This record gives sequence, C-alpha cells and structure tokens, in this order.
Amino acid sequence: MTRGPVTTLLHTAANSHWVDADALEAAVTDRLPDLDLRVARTPSESLELIADAEVALSAWLPSPALAAAEELRWVQALSAGVDFYDTEALCERGVVLTTASGVHAEPIAEQTLGYLLLFEREILRGIQQGAEGRWLRYEGGELRGKTVGIVGVGAIGSRVAELATAFGTTVVGTKRDPSTAPDAVGEVWGPGGLHELLARSDYVVVACPLTGSTRGLIGREELGVMGDDAVLVNVARGPIVDEDALVEALQQRVVRGAALDVFEDEPLDPDSPLWNLPNAVVTPHMAGSTPHKERRLADLFAANLAAFREGDTDGMENRVV
Repeated sequence: MTRGPVTTLLHTAANSHWVDADALEAAVTDRLPDLDLRVARTPSESLELIADAEVALSAWLPSPALAAAEELRWVQALSAGVDFYDTEALCERGVVLTTASGVHAEPIAEQTLGYLLLFEREILRGIQQGAEGRWLRYEGGELRGKTVGIVGVGAIGSRVAELATAFGTTVVGTKRDPSTAPDAVGEVWGPGGLHELLARSDYVVVACPLTGSTRGLIGREELGVMGDDAVLVNVARGPIVDEDALVEALQQRVVRGAALDVFEDEPLDPDSPLWNLPNAVVTPHMAGSTPHKERRLADLFAANLAAFREGDTDGMENRVV
C-alpha cells in the first residue's frame, strides 16, 4: 500500500471524555503527516465520514456508524475495554479490532496505589475529620506485608503488581492464561481461582475486561468470601461488581471499604448511597486520565498502522478480533 488508508477519528459528545480530539489529531498528524485523516466531532459527521473509511480510530462504534462503514477494515479502539463495540459484527465482517491496552496502565496503576494508601494509612479518616474540624490522632497501617489480589492481570494489572511489589506487598492474581503472568505476581490462578484470591487478599483490585463471563463477577457471595478488613478497588468496568450487593456489604461492614472509579450506570446517580458511605471512595471514571494519553495512543496507532499496511494483521498489538 503506497498511501495511507482513509482514516476517520470518531469523536462525539457521547465519548468526549476519552480523549482530547484536537490533541489526538495533532499527535497522529505529527507521526503520520501523509495520512488521510478525517475528524468527526458529531454523530452526523461520523456517519458521513466513515462511509469510505478503511480505518476508524474511535472511542466507540455505534450500530449506525458500523452499518455505514462499507469499506471498514480495521478499528483502533481508544480504550482497553471493548464493551462499547459489537465484536461479533466486526468478526463476521472480517474487521480487525485492536485495543488501547497499556496506554492507560500507568495512571490507573498509580491511582490504584493511591486508593490503597488512602485506606492503609487512614488518610480517608483524616479527610473526614478535617471536614468536621476535628483533631484526633489515630494509627495508620503499612502496606508492607499485606496481600494485594488482582482480578485480571493484563497490562493494567501487571503495572499495579509492579508498583504494589515495590511497597513490599505480596501480589496474587487471576488471569485467563496464568502462564503469561509477570514476575511481579507471586502466585497466579486461572479464573477458577477467584475465591482463593478473595479469601487471601487484604486488597482486591478488579482490573479485568467486561465480558459475558465477568459481568456480575463480584457479587454477594464473593464479597462474603473477602475478609471484613479487606478493601475492594474497581478500576475496570462497573457491571463487573454487583453494586447493590457492594452497598449492602459496605453498610453492614462485611468488607472494610471500597474505592470505585467505575459504576453500573454513569454518571453515578446523585441518590446513590455510595456518595455518602464513610467507607467508600468515589471518583468519576478518571483513573485513566493523563496528559500523555494522546501521545501514547498516537504511538500505538502508528505502530499498528505500519503492520496493517504490510498486511500483518496478526502482528498488530492488542488485537482482539
């Protein structure tokens, strides 16, 4: 292929929180100045511009856009998860789908460690006392010697494991293919080892993708397996955790606490009990935010585009379809 394929960057109000379209356009153009890059910022523009696009660099791909994309051959997702895409339809049409796995690993891992320290050092308690103007000293704990369980040791889970190990914790995890786990994970099981992980962990970090098998993975039974001094952290997708069961577990102190960046419905309902529970930390799905994401996305896209141009779709990074 002598010239770059027509590329559409889908960027609408529905997914504008993922990236800065202008910054991503500039980063891609800087790396691929000869690329025929077309930017869509509204749903109507998306339908128009994707009609003859071979490649879509997109935060999502709704059914109307997919139906209109008659020339589409490859979708580069802007997220690590692919629950916004109709993977079956893409597979049936022979359209390649690659994810942004790894792009958000550093900020999400750092935020996860922040959650752990927030609970372990009792910083959350200090914040709550400060809001009430109360000076009351208390004992903080240490992460060293604690066990961190990671549900889904992918790019994000692996980086969490590396950072957690640096604090002297023992890291255990579950992974679809345990043989590919990084050295930072001391012990790893397949999906069937979930309950073993929950029972042994002081902190449980949910970092797996949302699929049919992981939806509702952490429910009332699983929360009951965790110790009453354990903390749940979810930086994956909201529906992986049964939110009603979690609220109940927090209210009844079945678990010590929870730090949540994702929820079953977003934005989180203003009436949700999670806002006011003293043992819950709520952040607005921003753990993956970083000033470097557009640059990292552009680097990943450029590398995958090179493989795509050579016809080496099997060699494209993070290919899932």
